[in-house]
Amino acid sequence: MRCVVFDLDGTLADTSADLLAAANASLPAPVLGPQDALTAFHGGRAMLRLGFSRLGMAWSEADVEAAYPALLDAYAKGIAVHTQLYPGAMAAVEALKGAGFAVSVCTNKPEALAEQLLRALGVREAFGALVGADTFPVRKPDPLPYRAAVERAGGVVGRSMLVGDTETDAKTGVAAGVPVALVTFGPEGAGVGRFAPAALLDRYEDLPGLAERLLG
Repeated sequence: MRCVVFDLDGTLADTSADLLAAANASLPAPVLGPQDALTAFHGGRAMLRLGFSRLGMAWSEADVEAAYPALLDAYAKGIAVHTQLYPGAMAAVEALKGAGFAVSVCTNKPEALAEQLLRALGVREAFGALVGADTFPVRKPDPLPYRAAVERAGGVVGRSMLVGDTETDAKTGVAAGVPVALVTFGPEGAGVGRFAPAALLDRYEDLPGLAERLLG
């Protein structure tokens, strides 16, 4: 079965505001704002590093690791306050399923938080599988989580593709030997084209046709 795998943060849903709020809650002072959405989509530690740097204080990776559990706790408590699915995302998912595609999620968000978020948004049951950052000892761009996301949904890796929004997703596609479509409605816009994906996706309405073209 053909399969389309989705990244979560910055691809299926705009989670930036809730991620940044959690990071601010775990820093000595709230210094992150909407302009830092791109950093938010690169993960909790990336936000903490930016926050510590912006505070103008001496810090190390030990400080990042010490603050990370507090960030995860704050995020779990406010995981879907501002988060919204991108327009047309679930209509595209349902159209793909109607055309015989398997669909799944492969994210570098911890699995339990990804489960919690998708359930809070009411869409977890739409996906045949979910693989998170800690499902395996490795995470994207290692190809193992991606392959598992395909196979657990009933798909075949050789007839699959990834929809994502960052260089990590582009590298995952190269590692797994599959095409990648990067969305252009995130913080970088069409700038993600520099990662040389198989396609750029400007709107979800175009995804079913794109998947047919890339996967045949």
